[in-house]
Amino acid sequence: MAGFQDIIGQEQIKEHLRNALSSGKVSHAYIINGEKSSGKEFIAKVFSMALQCEKDGEKPCQECASCKKALSGNHPDIIHVTHEKPNTISVDDIRTQVNATVAIKPYGAGRKVYIVGEAEKMNVAAQNALLKTLEEPPEYVVILLLTSNVSALLPTIVSRSVVLNMKPVSDDAVKDYLCRQLQIPDYQAEVCAAFARGNIGKAKTLASSEDFEKIKAEALSLLKYIQDMDFAEIVAAVKKITEYKLEINDYLDICAIWYRDALLFKATNDVNHLIFREELQALRRTAQRSSYEGIENIIAALDTAKKRLDSNVNFELVMELLMLTIQENSGGEKCGRPNL
Repeated sequence: MAGFQDIIGQEQIKEHLRNALSSGKVSHAYIINGEKSSGKEFIAKVFSMALQCEKDGEKPCQECASCKKALSGNHPDIIHVTHEKPNTISVDDIRTQVNATVAIKPYGAGRKVYIVGEAEKMNVAAQNALLKTLEEPPEYVVILLLTSNVSALLPTIVSRSVVLNMKPVSDDAVKDYLCRQLQIPDYQAEVCAAFARGNIGKAKTLASSEDFEKIKAEALSLLKYIQDMDFAEIVAAVKKITEYKLEINDYLDICAIWYRDALLFKATNDVNHLIFREELQALRRTAQRSSYEGIENIIAALDTAKKRLDSNVNFELVMELLMLTIQENSGGEKCGRPNL
């Protein structure tokens, strides 16, 4: 289904778009700004379908001929702007797919909607070409710019658009969605919600990812026994990490949440708010063997490792240093530290 009621969270955006539809005061341009996989494309799909809906009352009805065309991806008046170059939307892309066709009236009785995904990839020439349409748009044209970085767009484009900023979805709403829609177990849904940090698309990806389950199991296995490993075993563990397809940040997030759980348990002895409460015995050992300062040092080291990897510091060196820092602050024996 693809109605406003199917959008998880984003209440302000839903209210704004519904009011625009009911009042007839629809802008010629909207910027939907939010991180990758946060649901921008789904919101654009629902809104564009509602703009074309032929029935009175709550839109989109999802039943009229126009809605059915939109749901099948074959609506002639909903145009998805594409680009061949993976990292650039060129001036030719905008000229041929937008500027050259805006003067052609809609095939149906509704509007003509252009959806530009990854709009931050428009180069300056492409943005200037789009600006010409935004300055004097035909009455029936609506342009939806979907971006993960609104600051990459020209101020003149932003000023002519209504900017709608996505907000993180609550963990409870994400967990409820995963349990209800994907029928995944409660514990798995809670773990995925914790890692997704309010990003519904990422939560769905994690919930159905075999890689995520493998990397979680591998990370937890390492963290349970790292205090007793020698340097050769740590090097082997680092090499193992590179076998997984998920971003290294996901691996580091797993480690960070493990130690936040350990810190919370050490401070409160309460299991109710732990993400990894099914690993209570191992978490208790981690909490008992590590000092408060040690756990805080590990959490800080994980954040530092992320920043170093973002700066393209050597992967194996960063990870070896991180694992040794974890070991030293987990009550383990020091086994030699590489220099960074």
